[in-house]
Amino acid sequence: MPVTGTFALLGGNRPFRALWSARATSYLGDSMGLVALLLYTQRSAGTAIAVALLLLAGDFVPGLFGPFTGTVGDRFDLRRVMVACEVAQGGIVLLIALTLPGLPLLLVLVALRGLAAQVFQAASRSAVPSVVDDRDLPRANAALGAGTYGLDALGPLVAAALIPLVDVRGVLFVDAATFAVSAVLLATLPRLRAEAEDDGPAPGFLAASRAGVGYIWRTPVVRAIALGFVAVVAFNGVDDVAVVFLAKDTLGGSDSAAALVYAGVGIGLAVGFPLLARYAGRAPAIALVLAGFAVNSAGNLLTGLAWAVWAALALQVVRGLGISAIDVGVNTHLQRTVPATLRSRVFGNLYGAIGVAAGVSYALGGVLLDRTDARTTFVVAGAGGLVVTAVTALALRRRVRSSTDD
Repeated sequence: MPVTGTFALLGGNRPFRALWSARATSYLGDSMGLVALLLYTQRSAGTAIAVALLLLAGDFVPGLFGPFTGTVGDRFDLRRVMVACEVAQGGIVLLIALTLPGLPLLLVLVALRGLAAQVFQAASRSAVPSVVDDRDLPRANAALGAGTYGLDALGPLVAAALIPLVDVRGVLFVDAATFAVSAVLLATLPRLRAEAEDDGPAPGFLAASRAGVGYIWRTPVVRAIALGFVAVVAFNGVDDVAVVFLAKDTLGGSDSAAALVYAGVGIGLAVGFPLLARYAGRAPAIALVLAGFAVNSAGNLLTGLAWAVWAALALQVVRGLGISAIDVGVNTHLQRTVPATLRSRVFGNLYGAIGVAAGVSYALGGVLLDRTDARTTFVVAGAGGLVVTAVTALALRRRVRSSTDD
């Protein structure tokens, strides 16, 4: 019987509760650790390019390996994969805390931790259908989003409170400990074998990776969602760069005002995921995806037209609502439609491409920002995202209609 209610889902489903608690714990530690690493890099290297390289090493570089990271989850028991990834990430963070290395070695270690995180994310998303009923998938994904992104937003606040007491090294030790706690929680999960065991010898690693890419490309609905998602992020990811210029230079706000506008997306996520946990099961997953694309993009476009800091904040909250709908809709649709033997590879490829798209958005958006202004950048980003939404909706409508006719 499907479980109704998010609290009932967490309270009555022990495997899901373990998965949720593990992800929430490690993501909280990871967000704290990122703040500590950014501060350490700024102190030791003292340049903006060093901070940018740190972010690229943690997000962009692992994204390049998306076709390979998901293959691990499809080849081995998902529980063991997730435990191994958390142990690896904790060990790398512990090594950084103990040595506080120079920038070149730090970038290598951060990239390796990012690769382990990429494998973990694909495996954890793939594991959800194995621990909850199909009808509970939207609610489960919303609960995971709230636990992940909600605590991800809390992490910087916890880090700010801890750094005066234990400094950067101490926060990194806490980060490493959260991965250890997560690994212990994940070890309590049942065996979660993603790949069928009676189909003969498994294909080679490269062949399996190509099969994951091939599945996305030859499956029209999945291809349309993936291309639309990547394109929406490529347009809208620039807001992370442009917010401070809009808040301070265009709207005349202070540093605190800029920080408040940055918090808008987090507030939207904190509101959006609980709402989706309650109501997402009433809407088709594809409808959530398209609504998320549109709301996310419209939020940025209208932010470019904001006349005051409070208006920009409110519109970024709206954008956060859209991101939460994308997250729940995409994950739910893929979990329901992609074969279990390919699920981790599809997630690894998709979210790897998203990481690359975000990096491209930072770079190209920065050029646009330098050559125009923050308002123009937001309007172009949002308008581009809305065009992508319309094209994706037409592609999905055509595919759904053709499959119905067949």
